Amino acid sequence: MTDLATLALAVLMEPDAAGKADLSREAAALWRASNGAMAIGNSVPPDRPARPALPELLPPNEMPRRRGQSEAARAALLHAVQHIELNAIDLAWDMVARFTDADLPRAFYNDWVRVGEEEATHFTLLAGRMADFGYAYGDFPAHDGLWEAALATRHNLPARLAVVPMVLEARGLDVTPAMIDRFAKIGDETSARILNRILMDEITHVATGSRWFHYICARETIDPRMSWQELVEKNFKGLLKPPFNRAAREEAGLPEEYYAPLAAPAPGPNPKNGKL
Repeated sequence: MTDLATLALAVLMEPDAAGKADLSREAAALWRASNGAMAIGNSVPPDRPARPALPELLPPNEMPRRRGQSEAARAALLHAVQHIELNAIDLAWDMVARFTDADLPRAFYNDWVRVGEEEATHFTLLAGRMADFGYAYGDFPAHDGLWEAALATRHNLPARLAVVPMVLEARGLDVTPAMIDRFAKIGDETSARILNRILMDEITHVATGSRWFHYICARETIDPRMSWQELVEKNFKGLLKPPFNRAAREEAGLPEEYYAPLAAPAPGPNPKNGKL
């Protein structure tokens, strides 16, 4: 029987995007089917996972605006989410493979295997919807910000938990409701339902990161709020962007007193239209 670290490495080393999503689900199924008999194992994951030749990766400030209601505009917005989900597949399996020597219970690996499986499902749901519009993953540019954060925290599990699920994935809780509303207002209920499914799952993913971050803090008898703020300031570039979905963050185990001190000022009125 293979071990979990080997399964995780196979996902990370798969360059085809759809193939990576398939392998993620297959690895999760094998892990569950072992009923606890599969060893965790160990591996040395790459600093960067294998990826397809496309999409073109641009700096975040060079990304084109995704405006309008056309199928192309909607596909471009869904593609941005799909790219995040592909990164999230790798981030979940990297969490499994990279921290096998951190003296963690099997429940830690159970959780991140589940996250990897759900991120793969999100990627596939978005792929199907984009195909309805005549587009596929790689047809639009994307940026590499998520994996830059993974690189910065690759040697520090508390920092990885603090920055990736509790900052970057938590950002999805803030911005996804507006995307859902945007699609619903133009009558695209199919896309809205997919995004709502993703939002509900992402609350549990942020909660997973928060739970294991607090587990490590308790084990090391350190203050979780102060530790989280210090790790974010050290490993995340810039301030956290409001507005925040406080209810979803609270549900995910991320209370306002953690992130409010690190937040940028709320945006003021737009001088062009006077709206907040």
